[in-house]
Amino acid sequence: MATSSKEKIPEYSRISELNCIDVSDPDTQSTVLLLKKACLESGFFYVINHGIDEEFIDEVFDQSKRFFNLPVEEKMKLLRNEKNRGYTPLFDQSLDPVNQINGDYKEGFYIGIEVPEDDSDAEKPFYSPNLWPSVDILPGWRETMEKYHREALEVARAVSRLIALALDLNSDFFDQYEMLGKPTAAIKLLYYQDRTSEPANGIFGAGAHSDFGLITLLATDDNYGLQICRDKDAKPRLWEYVPPLKGAFIVNLGDMLERWSNCVFRSTLHRVLGNGQERYSIAFFVEPNHDCIIECLPTCQSEENPPKFTPIKSQDYLLRRYSDTHVNLNLYK
Repeated sequence: MATSSKEKIPEYSRISELNCIDVSDPDTQSTVLLLKKACLESGFFYVINHGIDEEFIDEVFDQSKRFFNLPVEEKMKLLRNEKNRGYTPLFDQSLDPVNQINGDYKEGFYIGIEVPEDDSDAEKPFYSPNLWPSVDILPGWRETMEKYHREALEVARAVSRLIALALDLNSDFFDQYEMLGKPTAAIKLLYYQDRTSEPANGIFGAGAHSDFGLITLLATDDNYGLQICRDKDAKPRLWEYVPPLKGAFIVNLGDMLERWSNCVFRSTLHRVLGNGQERYSIAFFVEPNHDCIIECLPTCQSEENPPKFTPIKSQDYLLRRYSDTHVNLNLYK
């Protein structure tokens, strides 16, 4: 009999219990209170009843698997470019280089906002045409991913409005800051090979890190792997597995929200451990407009609690973080 993913969890592992945020609930006040509790306690929560059809999400996973099952030489034709579009091979990213020996044991594929080459915005670091597999090899692939990007962005908008209310702001605060009107939101398809991670030896599916932007929406298959650490300063750190929840997004807060909120809401450390089974997930990184200035919110500061971070332009922060965690493209030449 096949071993289930849950049975692959090491004995005595901690399992995280996260709040479920129902974005369709008409009782907005109760939803905001539940979300705020989640943001204060763990920075992670589930989002349910988000409006994306479960069968369509299954289709996105199927298309993702089709791409990662292609021969390496086909995938390398779509190698990630300087605008962070395209395929990321094994070890292309190292999210915790101090504690990793080779980098992340995962492959990926970035899909961002589609901006034509002749558009003036295409000069910005995270805007450009996407890289797409040939329709002869993967028919319908582009259409599926573009639809998913549109629908995931609508879910992100709904969640951002609840977060704004939880921070005592107007619900449209982040839209006013051109964050979700013209963001740098990107899908990253992820494939973890069937290797068992060895934390003591520096081998991880994905090293410990926090995400860069406002929030991340994560869809996963039914294999365990994602772990969170509620207190990054604890010694030793205590890691908890986040159980997959069919049809739900796992949502976590990013560094820019931590900066905006003056650390009221934290960007939580997380990592992925391989358990000897293949694992697929789909991350949707919601990051601000290039020119958005990230600075302490008026509702999150006082004389006793002054701003902890200097203001920074979104583009500058993202460029640094992506550069720090990805290998130099010259290494592939």
